[in-house]
Amino acid sequence: MPHRSSQPFLPSGGFRVGCNYWASHAGTHTWSDWRPEIVSADFSQLADARLTLLRIFPLWPDFQPLQRLATGNGDLLEYRLGEEPLPDTPAGQAGVDAVMLERLRALADLAHARGLQLIVGLVTGWMSGRLFTPPAFANVNVITDPEAIKWQVRLVRCIVDSLRNHPAIVAWDLGNECNCMGRASAAEAWTWTHAIATAIRAADPSRPVISGMHSLQASAHKPWAIRDQAELTDFLTTHPYPLWTPHCDLDAPNTLRPQLHATTESRLYADLGGKPCFAEEMGSMGPFIVSDALTPQFLRPSLFSLWAQDCRAMLWWCAYDQEHLAHAPYDWIPVERELGLIRNSREEKPAVATVREFSALIDRLPFASLPPRQIDAICILTEDQDQWAVAQNAFALAKLAGADLAFQMGDAPLRDAPAYLLPSIAGTKFLSRRRWLELLSRVEAGATLYLSLDTAVLAGLEPWAGVEVQTRSQRTGPDEMIFSDDQQRLPVTGTFNLALRATRAEVLASTADGNPVFTRCALGCGQVFLLTNPLERALADTPGAYSPKSPHAESWRIYARIFASVPSDRAWIKTHALLSITEHPLDGNQRVLVLINHNTAAVTEPVRLKSGWNLKSVLHGPALGKNGVHIPACDGAILLLTRTISA
Repeated sequence: MPHRSSQPFLPSGGFRVGCNYWASHAGTHTWSDWRPEIVSADFSQLADARLTLLRIFPLWPDFQPLQRLATGNGDLLEYRLGEEPLPDTPAGQAGVDAVMLERLRALADLAHARGLQLIVGLVTGWMSGRLFTPPAFANVNVITDPEAIKWQVRLVRCIVDSLRNHPAIVAWDLGNECNCMGRASAAEAWTWTHAIATAIRAADPSRPVISGMHSLQASAHKPWAIRDQAELTDFLTTHPYPLWTPHCDLDAPNTLRPQLHATTESRLYADLGGKPCFAEEMGSMGPFIVSDALTPQFLRPSLFSLWAQDCRAMLWWCAYDQEHLAHAPYDWIPVERELGLIRNSREEKPAVATVREFSALIDRLPFASLPPRQIDAICILTEDQDQWAVAQNAFALAKLAGADLAFQMGDAPLRDAPAYLLPSIAGTKFLSRRRWLELLSRVEAGATLYLSLDTAVLAGLEPWAGVEVQTRSQRTGPDEMIFSDDQQRLPVTGTFNLALRATRAEVLASTADGNPVFTRCALGCGQVFLLTNPLERALADTPGAYSPKSPHAESWRIYARIFASVPSDRAWIKTHALLSITEHPLDGNQRVLVLINHNTAAVTEPVRLKSGWNLKSVLHGPALGKNGVHIPACDGAILLLTRTISA
């Protein structure tokens, strides 16, 4: 019978810390330059650092070194391992090198001996900027070529069948970022994924199948879509490096957006796909981006945030520096050489202490798993917009305003929520008529709706927004909005200017010449907020947008105005903007709060609770002071609240 772990893989509310692993001496030559004594020493060091979950990579051309032998006109005659015919063994007939299989088993044995668990990335044909394929497939698109897919299926079946009983292996990964191995249409990407996932499950139905992809698409019409991967695998994955992710290489790593990046992207995948998601690869991208000394200021808030939002695990890229390696891709790409948690000398970088401390913290908490956070609104993403740009900044603005979002696409059935956000809608087909009418009926029944407009062209606004468009024109330059209640001023951006006339709506902010920009209108028992400024998309392209020195720094107050009118069961009344807070009900009368300080300076958050709630204890963080909860720079606190039960 296949091995079955006594514990489910990455259960909801739990959290694991680990790393991606290549042997410290060899990188991608781990298998061809096999040195078990070095692997053993590596594993001892990683186990001591409490990095108990490792992702490993059987390099495709090492494990299946197929040669294509042809006759006249290049016609295929057979495949061989070098010049040798395929052996008459199950591995041989799959084109798999038996020596490599034994090395993989030996590595798994060494991991098990030290209490380490393994995710195996089965089709490792892409790594750190280099394509690795067997010689037989050097000149084909291995994602779409049927012959290449046939041999990948055989490779996967062979590895999984050979090691399905090994106790160190807890999950099978399709491979490392296989969406980089070849161009594909949406249907071709689905077909490749289905072939590999089916091969894994046929050989081992007991372990989960992990996507292993990065930079998936929110739209179902694009290749490598989030929902396609969710349909075919058990766990989705993100590889959230700001350097490589659109709209993310803007801010210092120890500031809000980079600290929330992994969480936002992982929640986007999980919410849209309906499958759990974890940060399978994550890192600072080396000392050119952020010093080793300051890396914990990026990592620590990221860990707290991932855990608080049920993102299950964080695996750092990678275990060891690779600056001593002369072969490609390390010869090609300097940034790939200094990404380890540990130097070549085996000296631990400061990030190791951070992951060790956080892992120990999770283990000593008085509850086995963290309950789901409370959700205040659903953020609906639509076609014709840059969904990631919009999602990232809607999530951040909500955090600053003291709220938490979940995501969905506009073509999916509406989730129940007290509020719905349609941020920075663009184009001419943002929602179908039936979905739009369904949404308006939710508002009429009492929900709150917020829309911000980018390039969208809509039907008449008056019936639901209480305003009429007089003219639409290209914006000629920057402008600002002025709020009627406190005269606060914020920039107005975007391509188009709408000249509006308010018929029934309350004007919350206007430009200096009196043109309404931000309005509120009653609709049945609910209300509609309209912003004619593509706030979220604009912030996505604005470096330092959330810095106190930015003219956009107070933009979150737009969200605060919206959520102030949405019924909420939150117990804590937040004071500091750059403090994100999630609330997790243990039961009707107990609640865990996770507070994360995204400032590079310590803050003291006053204890301001709604009536009936009391602070019972500080589960993590300094003791409560007379002025409130003191949270160091880029750190977190965990509180336990209790509700007073009336007689």
